[in-house]
Amino acid sequence: MPRTPLVLLHAYPVDSRMWDALRPGLDPLTPDQTGFGATPLTKKAPSLDVVAADVLAMLDDQKLDRVVLGGCSMGGYAAMAVLRAAPERVAGLVFIDTRPTADTDEAAANRLAAAGRAEAEGIGWLADEMLPNLVAPANRDRVGDGLRALIDTQSPGAVAWAQRAMAERPDSTEALRGLGIPALVIHGAEDAIIPVSVGRELASTVDGEFAVLEGCGHLPPVEQPDRVVELISDWLTRNAFA
Repeated sequence: MPRTPLVLLHAYPVDSRMWDALRPGLDPLTPDQTGFGATPLTKKAPSLDVVAADVLAMLDDQKLDRVVLGGCSMGGYAAMAVLRAAPERVAGLVFIDTRPTADTDEAAANRLAAAGRAEAEGIGWLADEMLPNLVAPANRDRVGDGLRALIDTQSPGAVAWAQRAMAERPDSTEALRGLGIPALVIHGAEDAIIPVSVGRELASTVDGEFAVLEGCGHLPPVEQPDRVVELISDWLTRNAFA
């Protein structure tokens, strides 16, 4: 049986280079979302539905009918948008430190404020503000400089667009129920942005497997890439995707 392609969608505010350490073990497709990395920023109004349409267009271009779709944080939100638009294109799911619910009013307001600040001031402040929450304390010396470099190379326009898109995303909980496809949820035990309890509930919603990574924060593919490769590879094999 041919291998089912694996597509991984990156977190905010980095780009597809966050998956670099996973490439030898998983060989995933890792598109840059609009405005990030090598992808120009769209002129369309901010919406994760736009990101989903881009992902589906990529699948069409590469003549891929169905894929295993995964995402970390914002990438998980984008994967959920793909599911809402075209569930028939998704054979399996990998969610890493993400949540299915919409933002609270307070969280959405904070995103909109960050978007305005990025446009007004640039993003020189962004890495300092986000890094303490992105990775577990024990991992900051090891991965902090690399993450800072990734964040600093993004454009203020992409940062603002992504924040506004995430702020208006809908609740995807019901869209995730009863899919009947294999799913894997991975969550860092020390995630300071999304609690482990949210990941556990997400795994229950999609009737999927759940793995907690001790000593890991919000970005397991950066903090513990070898362990993430091990978990995903084993899951892919057991579900006949590899």
